[in-house]
Amino acid sequence: MTEILDGKKTAEEIQEGLAERIERLQTEKGIRPGLAVVLVGEDPASAIYVRMKSKRAAKLGMHSEVLKFPATTTKDELHKAIDGLNLNSDIHGILVQLPLPDHLDPHETIDWIMPAKDVDGLTAISQGLLYRGQPCLAPCTPKGMLRLLDVYGITTEGKNVVVVGRSELVGRPLAVMLSSRKRNATVTVAHTRTRNLGEITKKADIVAIAAGKAHMLNASHFSEGVVVIDAGTNTIPCPEAKNGQKLVGDVDYESVSKLASYITPVPGGVGPMTVCMLLENTFEAALMASEG
Repeated sequence: MTEILDGKKTAEEIQEGLAERIERLQTEKGIRPGLAVVLVGEDPASAIYVRMKSKRAAKLGMHSEVLKFPATTTKDELHKAIDGLNLNSDIHGILVQLPLPDHLDPHETIDWIMPAKDVDGLTAISQGLLYRGQPCLAPCTPKGMLRLLDVYGITTEGKNVVVVGRSELVGRPLAVMLSSRKRNATVTVAHTRTRNLGEITKKADIVAIAAGKAHMLNASHFSEGVVVIDAGTNTIPCPEAKNGQKLVGDVDYESVSKLASYITPVPGGVGPMTVCMLLENTFEAALMASEG
């Protein structure tokens, strides 16, 4: 029987404990974790994500700020704003909402963030520390995917894991984290141009996918009992939906859920865990700041 990896429920349980830790940090050390989100431009989806992150941060008792800039903002103006956040002792986590307007280099912008405040785990220094297996603030989505496995008691030790997707946000860091000495998985990285993808995924004990292509994988790509973690977020036409669109993952949930042992739904799976890990990273950054 297939068991649902409920990211929404798991995130809520983690956040309950996190709220207690935030309150204790403020009571004992007078430090209130602070998160600043930088939003450039008028992308509607980005605006929704930013509001959601800020709202949840405030709900946990964190200090939350949103810095909004027009799409015409220059590199120097953006760097100056990030400089201010780097020096602001009330801000422990800085997140630059992606995508940025085309004239702004995302790597250069993100690397302007002080690594100790890089709660998205995307600066070159954070990525280097992750690659080395040294302590760092890990990227939120891969961290959330692995935490979900841990909560449900799914071990990666000695497992054959296929990661479908090679983005800097999810696929690459997830592969590094899975192959670490802490996780000890045997990892294959595949992507949208991988030949005979089904032959590879059928050999997997666990498949994690973040390729950004709706229903890219179906039941024919998997073997009975596989664990499927779907980080895809795509919209497809749906006449029955209120806005005419439906949110789906990279996996055809209806067919794959009939043979998987565990599977994440979309929505309600990896998404809530990503936001939860962002808040946890902000708390951890504040805790490290309090310890000097």
